[in-house]
Amino acid sequence: MRASASLERVIDEQDFPIRHGVFVAVAGPSGAGKDSVMDYARQRLGPQDSDVVFVRRAITRPMDGAGEVHDCPTDAEFEAARARGAFAVSWEANGLKYALPARVDDVVRAGHVAVANVSRAVIPALRERYGNVIAVIVTAERAVLAERLSRRGRETREEVLDRLQRAHARELVVADALVIDNSGPLEEAGERFQDVLRRAVAWSAVSDSV
Repeated sequence: MRASASLERVIDEQDFPIRHGVFVAVAGPSGAGKDSVMDYARQRLGPQDSDVVFVRRAITRPMDGAGEVHDCPTDAEFEAARARGAFAVSWEANGLKYALPARVDDVVRAGHVAVANVSRAVIPALRERYGNVIAVIVTAERAVLAERLSRRGRETREEVLDRLQRAHARELVVADALVIDNSGPLEEAGERFQDVLRRAVAWSAVSDSV
């Protein structure tokens, strides 16, 4: 058993970080419109569609029609999936569990661009797993965030403002991140993100030679 475990560690060291392809990690506060910005770009990629894969997350929360489409495992199902290695990366935030499927490794290893909504705290781990990571922070003015979150109906406005204040106090700075302000028209932020994806596709095309 000890020899087998050692061999697995050696294989892991050889396989990671994955140096082909590009991982685009999209993070930012709740209400910033990350999913809307990503959807805007996804609908306008055109011929680049086959090179860009938008990753569907697993979240221990039922879909309510107000957010992204995601897999909805129970807590027990999530832990069982994590135990059998079904996830590439997993994390916890706001009392929920999140994960990206293990197939993301295959997407990036094949030289494609993987795009996923993630937590800022996970980006350092992603940079260890993937050699080419573009971190994008989608944000918005505090008043805009509060209004959008209140419209979801999950919390009162007072609860929303309190959460935003607490989130601001512990906000993580992400080194070398591209910041997109989505306080205004979606088209402006969406076009900026679309440019990021075009650059990611161009980078992925030469990632195995640099």
